[in-house]
Amino acid sequence: MLSHHLHSALSDLRDLVKITELDIDDIRLAHNDPQFERLSLKEDKLKSFEQKKAMIDYEISTLMTTNPEKELPQLLNEEQHNLLDELKIELNNLREVNKHYAKLVLTVSNLYNTFLERLVPTEMQGYDKVASKDPSILEVRV
Repeated sequence: MLSHHLHSALSDLRDLVKITELDIDDIRLAHNDPQFERLSLKEDKLKSFEQKKAMIDYEISTLMTTNPEKELPQLLNEEQHNLLDELKIELNNLREVNKHYAKLVLTVSNLYNTFLERLVPTEMQGYDKVASKDPSILEVRV
């Protein structure tokens, strides 16, 4: 059962990496709609991975409590060791892809915020930024 959960978790992680790579491609091309459409799929994959990880933890815990005289490496077969190594690699891949995506999102966010600040000037009221009350914020020329 542990091997099954490991395979499923790996599949979810690989899917998350692919989805995030698609998001990176779309953010570079300024295609926002596909990113928003994939958001629910991404959330579902993440929840699925978290559930499978919990099942992996449960299976390993069960193995250790039923065999207290053995160390964990002795309880797992070669396939399970390999799958755990692959899981670690895929988690690292996801972390790197997410870090790259986050940098792009931050850059685009700063760009849009700068544009907005130039179009609609704001003033500070305490700690809050509010739109300027000046009625001539935008000037229309005919």
